[in-house]
Amino acid sequence: MKKPNQQPALHKVIMVGSGGVGKSALTLQFMYDEFVEDYEPTKADSYRKRVVLDGEEVQIDILDTAGQEDYAAIRDNYFRSGEGFLCVFSITEDDSFQATQEFREQILRVKNDENIPFLLVGNKSDLGEKRKVPLSEATGRATQWGVPYVETSAKTRANVDKVFYDLMREIRSRKMEDNKPGNSRGKDKSKRKKLKCVIL
Repeated sequence: MKKPNQQPALHKVIMVGSGGVGKSALTLQFMYDEFVEDYEPTKADSYRKRVVLDGEEVQIDILDTAGQEDYAAIRDNYFRSGEGFLCVFSITEDDSFQATQEFREQILRVKNDENIPFLLVGNKSDLGEKRKVPLSEATGRATQWGVPYVETSAKTRANVDKVFYDLMREIRSRKMEDNKPGNSRGKDKSKRKKLKCVIL
């Protein structure tokens, strides 16, 4: 039972991907139900919204990175603060698909966790005739990573809500898993320092 004054659970989502793939368009479509064709973000923007997830009111906090994070330290801080990631590429741009590999590696390095809630998102599905990334290649990569793959269109709103809600569900189940009694996720092992034997 919720106490009346208890804040809804907050799920922190980070948008990652190359510039121009539609991260902001997806975010703005989800937040405000509008399609912004030419949005040129120069800095990261943060959005917060209350939504109902499976009958429960929750808050989603979306950090839309500008794709031009010049400073690794800033980027790492963003990644550290996120609980789940939407890794976006454009199905019309193979380079943006190849870049997802690097984003994935950076996130895993910062989070030091293979099972971080993560969705691979192929945006611009309305431009099927300009497709450069075969569906089989995208699903193959997602399978290799063990993550879901979803194609979206910020323009037609296809699957826009789905990717945000699916990711929130992953974050929620991950939090429930982490909060189970006696579940330390093996963190203790890293804390055990090796005792050095000093022979005098």
